[in-house]
Amino acid sequence: MPALTPGTRLGPYEILAAIGAGGMGEVDRGRDTRLDRIVVIKVLASSLASEPQPRERFEREATAISSLTPPQHLRALRRGPRAAGG
Repeated sequence: MPALTPGTRLGPYEILAAIGAGGMGEVDRGRDTRLDRIVVIKVLASSLASEPQPRERFEREATAISSLTPPQHLRALRRGPRAAGG
């Protein structure tokens, strides 16, 4: 999976900068263009997208993160597959 570059759009989210990458995928700083707020975007590596265990782990992590509410934590607002080509 090629790294997402600043300016890339994933639905209503715009990639601003890379934060990091690892075996599970990549994490980017982004902006929700509907609400004009900064978000974190985590994308599962395409090489793992068809594997049930990594996908399930990714979903569990997203659910756990979305339940956190302290102001210093970013909220998970949406999750879903990355569309082909962007």
